[in-house]
Amino acid sequence: MFGRRVGFDAAKPAPVQGVQDTQVAGPAVALAPPPTPPAARPKSERPAATTTGNRAPYFALKKDLLAALIEAIDVAQLTALDVADARAEIRVIANEIMAVRNVALSSADQMDLIEDLCNDVLGYGPLEPLLARDDIADIMVNGCDPIYIEVNGKMQETNIRFRDNEQLLNVCQRIVSQVGRRVDESSPICDARLPDGSRVNVIVPPLAVDGPTLTIRKFKKDKLRLEQLVKFGSISPEGATILEIIGRVRCNVIISGGTGSGKTTLLNCLTGFVDPQERIVTCEDSAELQLQQPHVVRLETRPPNVEGSGEVTMRDLVKNCLRMRPERIIVGEVRGPEAFDLLQAMNTGHDGSMGTLHANTPREAMSRIESMITMGGFSLPAKTIRQMMVSSVDVIVQAARLRDGSRRITHITEVLGMEGDVPITQDLFVYDITGEDADGNLVGRHRSTGIGRPKFAERARYFGEEKRLLEALAAAKVSDAS
Repeated sequence: MFGRRVGFDAAKPAPVQGVQDTQVAGPAVALAPPPTPPAARPKSERPAATTTGNRAPYFALKKDLLAALIEAIDVAQLTALDVADARAEIRVIANEIMAVRNVALSSADQMDLIEDLCNDVLGYGPLEPLLARDDIADIMVNGCDPIYIEVNGKMQETNIRFRDNEQLLNVCQRIVSQVGRRVDESSPICDARLPDGSRVNVIVPPLAVDGPTLTIRKFKKDKLRLEQLVKFGSISPEGATILEIIGRVRCNVIISGGTGSGKTTLLNCLTGFVDPQERIVTCEDSAELQLQQPHVVRLETRPPNVEGSGEVTMRDLVKNCLRMRPERIIVGEVRGPEAFDLLQAMNTGHDGSMGTLHANTPREAMSRIESMITMGGFSLPAKTIRQMMVSSVDVIVQAARLRDGSRRITHITEVLGMEGDVPITQDLFVYDITGEDADGNLVGRHRSTGIGRPKFAERARYFGEEKRLLEALAAAKVSDAS
């Protein structure tokens, strides 16, 4: 237990700084004997009274109780307890305060109010119930107005609210401070991550006109594997076998796709086939990759400080990787001149390196790499850059988020070489949309393009995987013909 302050006056709480009010509206407040504490219930079974209607009385009550609660406990000692014990202690003290004040609420409303108090003191306030759900892919907060979520590829509006922009900003500050970053008027954009690896982007006024904007890309607690992508229809069993072999035989891979297409998930799946004995170094803006291998070094960029110094860019990390004796280098997202250094690494003995980038097709991915290198200030002829690309990259895997919200791997494309000044690629595996069902969901199929022997088959033979590779391609062609 973390020690209550003896003799607190529950009727006259002291003002509290830096603690947020909760998000929801609640019932009207009256004076009556305190209710019996209820048993915990799932959020889905709780009544809508706390999320609709006039929020002012609920906010006023909770703000008053929160001040009394902070006065009654020693917040500094919360770090000495685990979350479950801290929540239990807060519940006890909150019930005592409500009993002293004769606050009349139903058992359900009182439980919801106490849970909101716990979330404000220990967590991220209104976001806590959303972060606890494993079916949500994205949480989008546009000022203190409704919070939007993405579930199964579809956008939904929730009935959860922040009290005001000040409360939202406090939550944003709490999130970014955990990774040693800050967000304010002088530094209004910040990338961060939550303890579970979820990716966070914050942008605040004056850049965000209508108040702080918070976007969270959540990742499932149970890490997805290729078998699950097959189950979801993202790839066929034959395509999954080809991807497994690509990851196992140390092909240099670029994963291309649009925002929310599943690039990071696919990258995590491919790294699952890396030999556990290999040393892997990852470079990311916000560390979110979830590699299973034991020998992994995770590096993260750093923004400049208040004076504008101390910045560590992605290119700095990739260049430093070469001095760390890596066997594979994995770049979470290639978006600038670090593309040149990644290609250099792929071409200098670090086979099996991987990276992701934003592009809509494999051909566009090649063009985008060239553009990033050119914009990085490298004074190299276009043909030289293209020759470097085709000699470095073996395979481009294209991911896409379709209009029905589903995610599919649409291309597995091999980079062959140059024909004149033009890079040559060939599709090994593609996804064809064949129609739409009665519910508006797209229907399609994965198929082999008929390439009997890919260029990297020699590499597969070296690793003893050639037979499986050719069988998977043949099986996909046979199923297509049938």
